[in-house]
Amino acid sequence: MGKVLFKSQIIITFLLLFIIAISIVSATNSNALQNNYSARRTPENGFIPDKETAIKVAIAVWLPIYGKKIYNEAPYKAKLINDKIWVVEGTLSEGKLGGVSIIKIQKSDGKILMVAHEK
Repeated sequence: MGKVLFKSQIIITFLLLFIIAISIVSATNSNALQNNYSARRTPENGFIPDKETAIKVAIAVWLPIYGKKIYNEAPYKAKLINDKIWVVEGTLSEGKLGGVSIIKIQKSDGKILMVAHEK
């Protein structure tokens, strides 16, 4: 009978520790979710809040499309249209002919609206 009681105590202790562990994980996940963003909850200034971020996103999109030659179009210009759309474009070195990369990025969610390269 003593062994059965001892085994019951071990099982109860294990279950209590398991419940405590699950509670801690659940509370941690709940706190983490409060800092997550979704389509229903975006940062106050949008996912692309400033020109520096817009330029970094533009480069990340252009690189796989146009290759490293986009670095020749620096410095990049970014302007915000109607507080909604970032337009980022490269610049041509003085005396060079051709066009530059251009991209339109939605400020609120980072959606790429247009990518092109002028000729």
